[in-house]
Amino acid sequence: MLLIVGLGNPGPDYARNRHNVGFIAVDAIQRRHGFPSWRRRFQGDAAESTLAGEKVLLLKPQTFMNESGRSVQEAAHFYKIDPKDILVIHDEVDLPPGKTRMKIGGAAAGHNGLRSIDASIGDGYRRLRIGIGHPGVKAAVPHYVLHDFPKEDAEWLVPLIDTIADNAALLAEGKDNTFANRLHAAGNSAADMPDPPKGTPVAMPAKIAPVSPEPDKRHGPFAGLKKLFGG
Repeated sequence: MLLIVGLGNPGPDYARNRHNVGFIAVDAIQRRHGFPSWRRRFQGDAAESTLAGEKVLLLKPQTFMNESGRSVQEAAHFYKIDPKDILVIHDEVDLPPGKTRMKIGGAAAGHNGLRSIDASIGDGYRRLRIGIGHPGVKAAVPHYVLHDFPKEDAEWLVPLIDTIADNAALLAEGKDNTFANRLHAAGNSAADMPDPPKGTPVAMPAKIAPVSPEPDKRHGPFAGLKKLFGG
């Protein structure tokens, strides 16, 4: 069995944040491939089906980002899934917007969701890093990732998420290199966009709205990804 984990924070107030791109990606896979509706399991929202004839469990931890490892560990223990059969999809500020990287293992690099998973199951799992760009100032990163994608990011985000969903079966087949090449082709133009120079001032959001204590259980935050940008 393959466990695909999307990282994010629960609730509608965080649903459009850059930090929630992992949730956005697994929502798209769930819709594209006709997975059953999300069910509350393993301290998260889970949906189980098959891709390319292989059993696949999609998981969105509902523990908040910093405790994601609890949810992943519970699901992995229940199904006896080895770390090599776990793929975690997450945001990456050290990659330009739309750039992606597949890798196995490595440091958490300041990502609290990865740090929690590392502490729970070790670091030998597969990762899909989705670049969201850097605000230019290290101190601004927490505000930046907890801020909504701007409307203009639809130009790269929508086709990238579509490509992830379209090619998810390759992950179940273990064809990570082919999958990565498909994403590279889809995000090539966005990947060439330069990052803002270090030290560039960034506008801080005046206030991050408090999250609802209960996640949105209806269908995942995006019944259609383009609604994110009002289109």
